[in-house]
Amino acid sequence: MTPAAIACSIQLSYRRIDQSRYTIWEGPGPCVMLGAAMTTPVRCALIGAPGQLGFDLARTFDLPGELVRLTRADLDLLDPDAPARVLRDLRPTLVVNTAAYNLVDRAEDDRAAAFALNADAVGALADLCESIGATLVHFSTDYVFDGHRSTPYAETDAPAPLSAYGESKLAGERMALTRCRRAFVFRVCGLFGVARSAGKGGTNFVETMLRLAGEGRPIRVVRDQVLTPSYTLDLAPKVWRVVARGPHGLYHLTNAGQTSWYDFAREVFRLAGLAPDLTGVTAAEYGARARRPAYSVLRHGRLAALGEDDLRPWPEALAAYLRERAPVSAAPAPAGS
Repeated sequence: MTPAAIACSIQLSYRRIDQSRYTIWEGPGPCVMLGAAMTTPVRCALIGAPGQLGFDLARTFDLPGELVRLTRADLDLLDPDAPARVLRDLRPTLVVNTAAYNLVDRAEDDRAAAFALNADAVGALADLCESIGATLVHFSTDYVFDGHRSTPYAETDAPAPLSAYGESKLAGERMALTRCRRAFVFRVCGLFGVARSAGKGGTNFVETMLRLAGEGRPIRVVRDQVLTPSYTLDLAPKVWRVVARGPHGLYHLTNAGQTSWYDFAREVFRLAGLAPDLTGVTAAEYGARARRPAYSVLRHGRLAALGEDDLRPWPEALAAYLRERAPVSAAPAPAGS
C-alpha cells in the first residue's frame, strides 16, 4: 500500500474527541502491526502538528491509542512554563517534537535563537519526558556532518557541523538522547511536504523553485552540494513503525538515492513541465551566509537492521508530492507550529 493510501485508510479510522482545549484523535484502536512490539495503547502529544513534518505524522498516526495535536499556541517550547503545564495535564506516554528553528543562514547571526529552540528547549523537554515516564521522539538534520566524504554517513560516524544551525541541532539531539532514556532521534534531510515548512514562511525548496519559475526570474541553484530530498509523507509512517518496533536511539531517515540541489531543481521542472532560466553554480559562487556540507547523504543502518530500509527513491517521491500538492497548492499554508 502506498503512503497516500495508508494515510487515507488511517484518516478514515480516526474518531475526533474534544477534550478541554485540545483536539484529540483516537487512532484505529488495537490494530496489529507486523512484528510490532508495542501492544499498550499510547497517548501521543505531537508538538508542531501544523508544520510540514507534523502534518504528515498526524495523518499517518497508526499506533493503538490517541494522538493530541499541539500547535505553538497550545505549547510554545520557548515558554519555560508551558511544556510542564501542558504535558503534566495531558499525561502523554509518547511526546513527538517537530518544532525547530530552521533558518540556516539567519542562525549565523542569531545563534541564541537557534540554540534556544533547537537545543535548550529540547533538553528541557527531554528532562520533562524522563520525569513523567514518557518516550521522546525528536528530529535532527544531515547538517550535523561536514560533508568531507563521498559515501553515505552512518549513525555511528562522528558529526562535525559547519554552521550555527548544525551545531544547535547536534546539541539538541545529544540532549534528547542523554537526558531521556526512552528517546528516539531521527536525522532527516531535504524535506518537502504538502503542509510546507512553517518555520520557513510556509514554503520548501520545491515550492520555492515553482514560485520562481512562475515569476519568470532567472534561477541560480547550487550544483556542488549532494543530499537526499525526502518526502515527509514517506518518512512519517516509518517513524511510527520504528517507535513501535525498534530500540531507542539515533536513526537516519530519508528517501533513497542522492542528487545535487541543482539536479533536484531540474527534476522539479521536468516533472512540472516547466523550462525556466536555470543555472547551476558552486556554493562559493552562490555565497550563502552559512556553510553547508558538500555531501550529506545518510546511510540507514539502523533502519536496515529492523528490515525497514525500503523507502522509495527520491524522484518517485517527488513525483508523488507534485501529484498530491496539485489540489491544495492554491490553499494557504497551515499556521506556524
